[in-house]
Amino acid sequence: MMIFLALALQAADTMNPTDVRYRACLDLATSNPEAARNEAERFRLAGGGARARQCLGLAYAMEERWRDAAIAFEAAAQEATTAKDPLATRYWAQAGNAWLATGEPVKAYAALNNALADGTLTGQDKGEALLDRARALVAAGQLAGARTDLDAALDNAPKDPLAWLLSATLARRMKDLPRAQNDIGEALRLSADDASVQLEAGNIAALAGDADAAKKAWEAAVKIAPTSAAGQNARAALGQFDAPPAPAPAPSSK
Repeated sequence: MMIFLALALQAADTMNPTDVRYRACLDLATSNPEAARNEAERFRLAGGGARARQCLGLAYAMEERWRDAAIAFEAAAQEATTAKDPLATRYWAQAGNAWLATGEPVKAYAALNNALADGTLTGQDKGEALLDRARALVAAGQLAGARTDLDAALDNAPKDPLAWLLSATLARRMKDLPRAQNDIGEALRLSADDASVQLEAGNIAALAGDADAAKKAWEAAVKIAPTSAAGQNARAALGQFDAPPAPAPAPSSK
């Protein structure tokens, strides 16, 4: 959710400060998305253009209506691209992120390609777009391409724990245990209180044959977020430690 708000507010900061209506629409989207949707439509009819469509997308995102958000962000991006508005790249990035949330990696990949095409995204913004494009590539089974994008994402956003987490997960899937161990270590350093990070730390420890470390990490994931998907998966993984010992072999008759 935060990527939508961050990109929207950064876009607002580049606007003429007299454009009070645009900023007010963004603020309304975070506090009252339904009202913001209505205001965004009025703003669009009054000539708000791509900015009105972006506000609509943010309102949908706050309601977790991801498909509607993706469509609105993409419409904003297309309109901004036609108008040669430099904010188009941010709108494309938001569209890509929303398409990922809908489970449509092909559309996400296309939008994120557009976001990255002209090279104007830099730093954290570029890192997040590369990270999202890597997620789209993983979903499409293109692990080598995802590795390239994740490495670039880490160069641009080295303090993003999600980038390190996904890099570690990808390394595990690609059977690169040393890389997986290094990257999950960075994720833990940055965000040890994240159940998803602890879950993956347990998975990697288990792959390395360190049952004690795996159990400790999975227990941490359950403690941090017991009802989350990560917490539930960690609880399931811990079930193997509750299994009764195998029966002893029958004594030999000899």
